[in-house]
Amino acid sequence: MTNIAIIYHSGYGHTEEIAKSVESGAASVAGVTTRLIPAGDVGSYWQYLEDEADAIIFGSPTYMGSASAPFKAFMDASSKYWGKWRDKLAAGFTCSASHSGDKLATLQQLSIFAAQHQMIWVSLGLMPGNNNSKGSEDDLNRLGSFLGAMAQADADKGIEGITQSDKETAKILGERVAHASLRWNK
Repeated sequence: MTNIAIIYHSGYGHTEEIAKSVESGAASVAGVTTRLIPAGDVGSYWQYLEDEADAIIFGSPTYMGSASAPFKAFMDASSKYWGKWRDKLAAGFTCSASHSGDKLATLQQLSIFAAQHQMIWVSLGLMPGNNNSKGSEDDLNRLGSFLGAMAQADADKGIEGITQSDKETAKILGERVAHASLRWNK
């Protein structure tokens, strides 16, 4: 079996909903088990992350152009395990209220974090959607990310404000990491 951990922080529920979509995609692949881990609860999972997880997918809302403070606290705490995640696969996702919201900066922060842990980054692997006159908000990867999955929900809406296309994009990220992990860990 291949084990995939999804570590996330969610301030208002949006990023948790995207984390569930990532998990759904990864869990749909035969031979893969998943574990959703809120960043604030990671303390009891350090050994699992070191010994059992084959891939770790990171998820944080984008607040003020960066990962949230609770997710950053997890990142900082992980320094005790520097080098222990070497050659594990990594990927990332983020959500914000604005269409841009500087989400790319958060994905770059997550990928650099993974690189510092000597991990192998898995990109989204989808062409951008909604970037021509025939595109729509229903397109996969409607926000046009390559580095990881991006989602957007209006600030005045709860999780019902997340588009189905953003959830499906996140699901595809989970599937991609699962397939890559099965190949990587043969």
